[in-house]
Amino acid sequence: MTDIADTLLAFSEKLADTSRAMILMAAREALRVDLKQDDSFVTATDRAVEARLREDSAVAFPDQGMLGEEHGSERLDAEFVWVLDPIDGTAAWIAGIPVYGTLIAVARAGRPLTGVIDLPATAERLTGISGRGAWHDGKPIRCRTGTALADAYMTSSNPRFIPEADRAPFSRLDEAVRFTQYGGSCYGYACLARGRTDLAVDAGFDAYDLFAPTAIIEGAGGVVTDWRGAPLDVHWRGCVIAAGDRALHEQALARLAK
Repeated sequence: MTDIADTLLAFSEKLADTSRAMILMAAREALRVDLKQDDSFVTATDRAVEARLREDSAVAFPDQGMLGEEHGSERLDAEFVWVLDPIDGTAAWIAGIPVYGTLIAVARAGRPLTGVIDLPATAERLTGISGRGAWHDGKPIRCRTGTALADAYMTSSNPRFIPEADRAPFSRLDEAVRFTQYGGSCYGYACLARGRTDLAVDAGFDAYDLFAPTAIIEGAGGVVTDWRGAPLDVHWRGCVIAAGDRALHEQALARLAK
């Protein structure tokens, strides 16, 4: 018998097919770029992709909730909630840097259940079910384990996103790892799930930025929490740390807490 998670993940992949087609078509055209209230970039493509994904998922699953970056939330208290970021890494998308992607997740009881990271520019797709498994273009993947903090390869999307109050703890962790790569957007979390990196650390994020990567990383054996070690829920906003295994996660949390 097919599990509900399998059904939701299969439909999420159909949504990802739609978003990829829309994004690749828009990439051939001149982009109109606007600034949101928080000074982040948004394009008509961001809005159009999310609107289409919301419409398609609402038709297929009318009783489920919705949370999206561009068009807000509905029924967050529902058992299942779709969590959508139509273009994660909009600045990279505008510049043509191929690390942007569409994030499609489903939360169950407020926690990440399934996730898709679709990467149109590189024709890659990661999928996952929290605690059960993760895949890169259909092939099983696992996080890298057994890395000491001093040997860890860390990614972070953009130091400018880190609020002033969080820069000191971030710097302590940055100084403790072997190397930090900036600017990867959702691609950095994809690399962690694939076992190519060891840590991903960011601040100033929302649930729609992290639910799809979290389901995939947790499916690949990794750990994702806030900087205090608490799990993420649909109302979460703030600082996130993802690690390939629990031992490294605990070492990194200790640096953030000092």
